[in-house]
Amino acid sequence: MSPNPSVAVRPASVVNEEIRTLWQRAGGLLSADDETEYQRLLVEWATASGTSVRPAV
Repeated sequence: MSPNPSVAVRPASVVNEEIRTLWQRAGGLLSADDETEYQRLLVEWATASGTSVRPAV
């Protein structure tokens, strides 16, 4: 499956800042909803930075 060219990719630095904000807001302990958001952000960050992320076991 190829990426959708109409979807803009945010810079990795922007996504990284959002990840940092999420952790700070959560006080270091993510709720189930926060964990879902964190996983989504990790995938977005990996796409933006050109790396890959393995799912948590």
